[in-house]
Amino acid sequence: SVNKNLIIDIEKNGLVLSTYKEDEKAKNFTFVLRNELVVALGDILIVTEADINSGSLTSIEFALKMKKEIYTIPHRLNESLGTQKLIEKNLIKVIYDIDEFVENISQKKAENIQDEILLFCETNPSYENAITKFKDKIFEYELEGKIIIRNGKIFLN
Repeated sequence: SVNKNLIIDIEKNGLVLSTYKEDEKAKNFTFVLRNELVVALGDILIVTEADINSGSLTSIEFALKMKKEIYTIPHRLNESLGTQKLIEKNLIKVIYDIDEFVENISQKKAENIQDEILLFCETNPSYENAITKFKDKIFEYELEGKIIIRNGKIFLN
């Protein structure tokens, strides 16, 4: 009830996802299942802190099963022992420099988008489908000579 107005605003202007019916009341286990959905929707997981019995460790387990990269921030000795143990096991990575981290993530995302576009274009889609799916990127790829548009179809160059 505390967040009622926020939820109404999100429903009007954003997107609300749930695996539960609209009137279903939250229970202890529903938060764990909600976290599974949140982890599934993200490309990576960043856990800022997790003690040994923290609920965040459940999210980390979901991310590990989904083969997602997991990150945390540095902590002092005897702080965030859950993430510290996972760092020792090389299961999660530490973000030491936020600017470097953002640059690396942005670069990986850009590489994935490029690969996705070229993979799509290998199927020789119609020009209309490609524009609908990738908008201005199709124009960029054509100008860069990566693709050719002929007779309403797209081909790799």
